[in-house]
Amino acid sequence: MPAKSSYSNDLSGRALLCKDVIKAAGALVLKGFQDNTGRATSMKGPQDFLTETDAASEALIRSTISEHFPVDGFLGEEGGGKVTDRLWVVDPIDGTANFARGIPHFCISIAYVENYDWKIGAIYNPAQDELYFACRGAGATLNEKQISVSATRSFDSASVELGWSGRVPNEIYIRTIGELLALGTNVRRTGSGAMALAYVADGRSDAYVELHMNSWDCAAGLLLVEEAGGAVCPFMEIGTLAEGGPVLASTRAIAVGVSQASRIPLAAPHLLTTDLHRARG
Repeated sequence: MPAKSSYSNDLSGRALLCKDVIKAAGALVLKGFQDNTGRATSMKGPQDFLTETDAASEALIRSTISEHFPVDGFLGEEGGGKVTDRLWVVDPIDGTANFARGIPHFCISIAYVENYDWKIGAIYNPAQDELYFACRGAGATLNEKQISVSATRSFDSASVELGWSGRVPNEIYIRTIGELLALGTNVRRTGSGAMALAYVADGRSDAYVELHMNSWDCAAGLLLVEEAGGAVCPFMEIGTLAEGGPVLASTRAIAVGVSQASRIPLAAPHLLTTDLHRARG
């Protein structure tokens, strides 16, 4: 890591730190992935896995941020924290079940939030060496190349990922799947909500829905999708940083239909000019 003096005490300095620390944590996580002992698991709850590598990754990120920006707050999946005006929101490994089973679809997610507004978002899959990055107002990139959401305009060619949370009754998920399928979409689940949001941002997927998601899983990804030209839910209005909430992110042409199927509102829906009947083909 660069010396402390190399990070200016502003947004650009925090953006540089974010890129550096997520790559450093990625190296640690990749080593744990390649080493079977690094993938040994315990359970926090049903389908909620924990590995030693989760804790080590979060400790590295937390200590590095604290060293360079000691006044900033920190909210992590494993160690918690409290919400402050300047806050780092971190998932040290999203997709731990994939990680533990040797499936290279997992990531580290880091977001920086000022006064409840996403300012910086980074998602890094070290197994694929793919770094997604966004700063508010500056677009979104994958490995330094600009990305944008897909050009999909109809449901019958759309692929939508649906996450799962034990905080929501299964009956509601079954209803949501049914309504998405009725639109003609393909519905899938790949086990990492943060990666799913990154895939919406770069056009590999057309929308992501999760009826409850923690902020450390979605903060970076929602900013990525916004900066890549997509439509998102107003997370800070319908959820909280501390408790989470429902998440929707979509390419714009199908966003209204996905919103109606999931019962999750969109931010600034009046700016979406999509004709829902046209999207239904």
